[in-house]
Amino acid sequence: MIEEMRLRDLGVIAEATLPIGAGFTAITGETGAGKTMVVTGLGLLLGQRADSGAVRAGAAQATVDGVWIVPEDGAVAERVREAGGDVEPLGDGRAELFVGRSISSEGRGRASVGGRAAPAGVLADLADELVVVHGQSDQLRLRSAAAQRDALDRFGGEAVRTARDEYRRAYERWRALDRELSQLTTDRDSRAAEADELRAQLAEIEQAAPQPGEDAELTTRAERLANAEELRIAAASAHEALSGEGDGPDAASLLAEARRALERVHDPVLEELSEQVADLGYRTADVAAALAGYLADLDESGPHELAAVEERRAVLAGLVRTHGTLEAAIALLDVGSSRLAELDDDSGRIERLTEERDAAASALDDVAAVLTAARTDAAGRLGAAVTNELRALAMPDARLEVSVAPGAETANGRDDVAILLAPHPGAEPRAVSKGASGGELSRVMLAIEVVIAAVDPVPTFVFDEVDAGIGGAAAIEVGRRLARLAQSSQVIAVTHLAQVAAFATNHLSVVKANDGSVTASDVRRLEGAQREAEMARLLSGMPDSDAALTHARELLSLRTEVD
Repeated sequence: MIEEMRLRDLGVIAEATLPIGAGFTAITGETGAGKTMVVTGLGLLLGQRADSGAVRAGAAQATVDGVWIVPEDGAVAERVREAGGDVEPLGDGRAELFVGRSISSEGRGRASVGGRAAPAGVLADLADELVVVHGQSDQLRLRSAAAQRDALDRFGGEAVRTARDEYRRAYERWRALDRELSQLTTDRDSRAAEADELRAQLAEIEQAAPQPGEDAELTTRAERLANAEELRIAAASAHEALSGEGDGPDAASLLAEARRALERVHDPVLEELSEQVADLGYRTADVAAALAGYLADLDESGPHELAAVEERRAVLAGLVRTHGTLEAAIALLDVGSSRLAELDDDSGRIERLTEERDAAASALDDVAAVLTAARTDAAGRLGAAVTNELRALAMPDARLEVSVAPGAETANGRDDVAILLAPHPGAEPRAVSKGASGGELSRVMLAIEVVIAAVDPVPTFVFDEVDAGIGGAAAIEVGRRLARLAQSSQVIAVTHLAQVAAFATNHLSVVKANDGSVTASDVRRLEGAQREAEMARLLSGMPDSDAALTHARELLSLRTEVD
């Protein structure tokens, strides 16, 4: 529940603190005093869209701060922690949650949740767990088929919830299989073409049998063969200079002579140098042998090998043009076979998917029937319970029915749910949007919430002048029902009726003052004589009227009659 809300520079309200707390809070005030701004501020805390036009004239920004009391380890606290904030434990399993919202006159806005900045969307997520708001526009929402179905499902409790969850799982499986089968059937021709192309590519790669790095090796080999004579001269000259096979001096002989000269004397330094010269001789011999091998390889190569290398390079170049790189062509051999097997199995896959989809459709039929049965049972009970509530709300002859009829296949079932109202005996039940006036629709909505709250309580209800269009005895019963609803949930109602405000356990008045230039409003908690005067004003427009005050006291005495 919301414990307290603070408003600053919102609409006509310069600064106000609303002590709310548990039970039934009624908010009253003169027309234009800013009652609507209270609901607007609450809406901002619940993540509704910000409007810079709500910023008080002359102010840079409007701010709204709220303190909610929430379970310390519930879904709300978990979502707050996911957003980076936290709640303040109170030591009894409950915790305080601080939330805030600001709007600048330029349209920029900020939100905070649990002491940390957060997107407004986080506030909207929390709202789903915290509050149900009913305004006059929500009476129109009640007329939508989706809202009526949701109301029935809430009333249906665990039986409907379990059946609906099972239906949704079955529906998603059937939809996934149906989409896959449809896609596979639609793409059959393109997949066959893909298989033919892939088969040809794999055959080409398998025939070429490329090896990793082969193209680079062949490039080096081709360059060597193209320059074979120049390479031969260079290698032969080097070999002759090292090996002593020529007429002139060679490195091997010179190194041997140097080693012998050093070995003739005995000196530690010269002995070490002699060993180094010996090592150079061994290495020279190794290089000479390598050059001899290189020359032998060149002698064995010829124009015919260069032609073969170029031919092989052309084959590999064709693979590179098709696949980008030789490595990509080789990789295709690894994955292409499994893909080809998948494509070649399309007929088998279609057959298997058809069987799976048909089995999923049959399972969906079964759970859809269970969901329809659960809703039908709940519909009868909801209709009877709301009809009883309507009798207490000064609609003694009205009868409400909830129809569950076959409808289109959706993620929410196959049922078309319609709330029907017969306003008097002998009248045919009609859609609530056609069978109820504005005032009657307000009472129908309240009756539905009272009934549903008994099985699916909501932490906080906010009613924004949903008593519009009613008065007299009907208004008294609306107030009584709001007070009864407040026994299990927090109820906040913006009202212009004394008959409704009389049943509140907490009465707040939005008071308007005019200093000649700027209009501001304040919020006061009313008790005793102040409350009686506000009630008299609501009744007659005259807070000092003795008759109105007497009537106000009579209304306030009705509060003790609430069960």
